[in-house]
Amino acid sequence: LGPGLEKGFFIEPTIFADVRNDMKVAAEEIFGPVLSIIPFSDEEEAVAIANDTPYGLASGVWSESISRCMRMTRAINSGVVWVNTYRVAAPQAPFGGMKDSGYGRVRGEAGILEFTQTKSVFIDFSGDRRDPFSMKF
Repeated sequence: LGPGLEKGFFIEPTIFADVRNDMKVAAEEIFGPVLSIIPFSDEEEAVAIANDTPYGLASGVWSESISRCMRMTRAINSGVVWVNTYRVAAPQAPFGGMKDSGYGRVRGEAGILEFTQTKSVFIDFSGDRRDPFSMKF
């Protein structure tokens, strides 16, 4: 550990190779400087691996093929999919996960709507007396 980190609970950046999706390091959300490398053969297998988790906060796709990236962004079940970048954020862009990775959205219009309760009110200003159960107007 570097100077000043001796008393904290810190780990150095770590890369795990030859990971399988059934391993805890692949199945759990690890919020730290950890990279798990899971090999795959094709796009379909990569999407299956990405979706084989109860979580879905964020994901990343790297490819020279924008068509492939677009197919994968539609197929991957996560609240955010970064393409050829990672951890980019914008205040107007909603952020939140799918599945067991949280509930709702923060930021942007979708974030505001999380705190909105909608109510419908119907008022008859005509002053007419009529049967309230009749559908005739």
